Amino acid sequence: MKKRTVMIFPEFNNINLIDDIRKKYDPLADLVLPHITLVFPFESDMDNGEIKSHLERYLKDVLPFKIKLGGYRKQQNNYGNFLFLNMVQGTAEIENIHKLLYKGKFRHFDTGEGYVPHMTVGKFSSLELLDKAFNDVNKQHTKYCTVVKKISVEEIGYNNESIIVLEHDLSL
Repeated sequence: MKKRTVMIFPEFNNINLIDDIRKKYDPLADLVLPHITLVFPFESDMDNGEIKSHLERYLKDVLPFKIKLGGYRKQQNNYGNFLFLNMVQGTAEIENIHKLLYKGKFRHFDTGEGYVPHMTVGKFSSLELLDKAFNDVNKQHTKYCTVVKKISVEEIGYNNESIIVLEHDLSL
């Protein structure tokens, strides 16, 4: 069985600023590019052709759309202590894609947890470290804007590295 994820890899002009933050605070920074997760990691023996068909079926009417990210927030949950870059524009579109993708063959991968679009820029072993990082990045007021034109599927490699196995271009 392969472990995969469906994501958006935004192409911001100033993505180097996000890269710098992630290098300081995100243990996955060297393994996966900055991303917005649409379908959380799942294990399946579905082949890439089946996944491609699923994306084509459920995303056939989704057009390219603008997103803007800016501002940070802290999140504590069962998975750890996280630092998120907030979605400012494009939230409704991303929530819609998330819902569409969890239909059909992907339905049983839905954990039922609430979904708030964001970009993870840090993960911490303690609340104290999270608070320090939040205070550090909160001084920055940069906005990140782009147009999302494709949805990507990654395979999560043996060492947690990201291997892009297919991309779905949004309808034009």
